[in-house]
Amino acid sequence: MNEHLDLPALSGARGAVRLPGSKSISNRILLLSALASGQTRIQGLLDSDDTRVMLDALHRLGVNWQRLEGGDTRVEGVGGAFPVKYASLFLGNAGTAFRSLTAACAMSGGDYTLSGVARMHERPIGDLVDALRQAGARIDYTENDGFPPLHILPRSPAGGRGGGGEGHSEVTVKGNVSSQYLTGLLLSAPLLGREATVAVEGELISKPYVEITLNLMKRYGIEVKREGWQRFTVPAATYRSPGEIEVEGDASSASYFLAAGAIGHGPVRVRGVGRDSIQGDVRFAEALARMGAEVGFGRDNASSWIECRLGCADRLHAIDIDCNHIPDAAMTLGVLALFANGTSTLRNIASWRVKETDRIAAMATELRKLGATVEEGADYLRVTPPARLTPNASIDTYDDHRMAMCFSLVALGGVPIRINDPKCVNKTFPEYFERFAEITHAASC
Repeated sequence: MNEHLDLPALSGARGAVRLPGSKSISNRILLLSALASGQTRIQGLLDSDDTRVMLDALHRLGVNWQRLEGGDTRVEGVGGAFPVKYASLFLGNAGTAFRSLTAACAMSGGDYTLSGVARMHERPIGDLVDALRQAGARIDYTENDGFPPLHILPRSPAGGRGGGGEGHSEVTVKGNVSSQYLTGLLLSAPLLGREATVAVEGELISKPYVEITLNLMKRYGIEVKREGWQRFTVPAATYRSPGEIEVEGDASSASYFLAAGAIGHGPVRVRGVGRDSIQGDVRFAEALARMGAEVGFGRDNASSWIECRLGCADRLHAIDIDCNHIPDAAMTLGVLALFANGTSTLRNIASWRVKETDRIAAMATELRKLGATVEEGADYLRVTPPARLTPNASIDTYDDHRMAMCFSLVALGGVPIRINDPKCVNKTFPEYFERFAEITHAASC
């Protein structure tokens, strides 16, 4: 039987929260540090299921790392391809780890199997595999074509388009399913040993996550030349450790607390991320402002922060928004729509279909339990709030951390709510409900 957490009716939110490190940044930094020459000391690394999966995989691939006193992590880079040439990797439901390690293993000249939980085996990876095969990778599907698990064998001597050794390689990847495919290709391209160009076919979704990748690659000594969002050229070079690097607070996680400030009158301040963040989800603050919340940015004691409170209106404004730039934080907007003064529409969210669960279907199902009228499409969600929220709804979370976190906000509407399988938040934010309790207070009886 699944565990559950009963949240009481809450009447407000006020306070400050220190964010955990960004999952997206943490796993990219871990892989870059592993592939680089030299040691890297990482500050603020997220400690969660997804990062533990990545650390375990790197260890199995021959990368030495250790936790240091004070909480930092030190990674000894291998200066190129993974030294272990035979490994079996279990990667849970960590998409950032699975996609990037698929590419890095494919370029490391070994025999590897990559698998995960049942849901990971339902998440498509065919577009990435097709692109890697263009570069000479030998990858077999061990169950269903286009999906994990995967068996990776040493690359063919020809090395794919452009030949082997000196020269230039070019691969093409589709951009309309997941930006993690492009990220994986970019991160692993230096392992080819020659200049490589990655061309994107069609519209690239979740562009801010690619910006994170490019920003971090530059920190490790490799600057990618780009032609808009269509072509990316990676020079023939080896990553170099920056020595020390700090992980920003997670901007996606910030969305829940900023939304709590808007619903619960606030102010709520989140520390560890600010206006100068390299994460696209920081633009969730712009969506809050459009809905009528008051949002502020600042910095003190070398720490950036964002703060949010309800504006002058009694209710938030409905919103019609393209969510391509905030695909994860957009889920929080789906719950905020329950507190708006009309129908809200979230557009360009097709990538939700291939996340930890089919998030469009899951959000629609659970929002209806609260009395909302919901229309779902292939790439949009339209939410009309009820006159009154349905109390004591039992919210299923589908083993999806973001479902649990965003639906906790419903309690701020003055109704008790049950969150099933609350431990799914361990994927990115094990202490989420403790932090949420610290800034909220129960409604009077």
